[in-house]
Amino acid sequence: MVASSLTPDLVLSGGILSAQIVPALASGSLVGLVLGLIGGGGSILAVPLLIYLVGVRNPHVAIGTSAFAVAINALAGLVTHAREHTVKWRCAGFFAPAGMIGAALGAHLGKAMDGQRLLLLFAALMVLVGIAMIRGRHDQGIPGAACNRDNVWKVGLFGLCTGGLSGFFGIGGGFLIVPALMAATHMPVLNAVGTSLVAVAAFGVTTAASYALSGLVDWSLALWFILGGVAGCVIGTRLARAMGQGSGATLKLVFAALIFIVAGYIVFKTV
Repeated sequence: MVASSLTPDLVLSGGILSAQIVPALASGSLVGLVLGLIGGGGSILAVPLLIYLVGVRNPHVAIGTSAFAVAINALAGLVTHAREHTVKWRCAGFFAPAGMIGAALGAHLGKAMDGQRLLLLFAALMVLVGIAMIRGRHDQGIPGAACNRDNVWKVGLFGLCTGGLSGFFGIGGGFLIVPALMAATHMPVLNAVGTSLVAVAAFGVTTAASYALSGLVDWSLALWFILGGVAGCVIGTRLARAMGQGSGATLKLVFAALIFIVAGYIVFKTV
């Protein structure tokens, strides 16, 4: 636990402040809601929410804590996708290990960088993510596509690169992993989402372990964030089913706009 990450208030036995529980639950719920609605991208909001809404002062603690929380939420989502047989386990077997190497290297570099500079780079990544969501909102992939001897090197290379970014910024990286899997194999988006959860969990655990060894994970805060995320994901999934598949592109546009706003706020507060 890092004391510098907490604001002055009454401290509970677990370490989290009483004033942080409700914001942590709300933040986790928002991230889970987005994940349930559009199948990815919600984790990009985790770090800004922990810093600006929950009140975590140390950006590195926010990154380490969010990495663990996102990994657990990804495992919960993976169970559902595994039951529906939407996970391409062979692809995950190549993508995730390569990404874990990248995540370990990325986390090492992220911890060595100044926290404020890291936030500015994070804002730049958010803008790129928003643009990518707008451009790829209609891409659905090719049914039946999977990993083979011709594209396995692409799968490993994309895994290494996305894992590096995931570890560096402490994000799940689903918004990067899904298009990376589709670009490497042309698999359908549903399979890419299901398969990406294996990598998101693996990257998150690797990043969180690296930050935990440096004492940069607030475990109590992560627990409340996870509880909120599970609830939000359930609600988001039900809303997505009620709204139908055709609303996916519109939801991604709305979420991209939200990303641009949050990125602008990060730059404003940091500069």
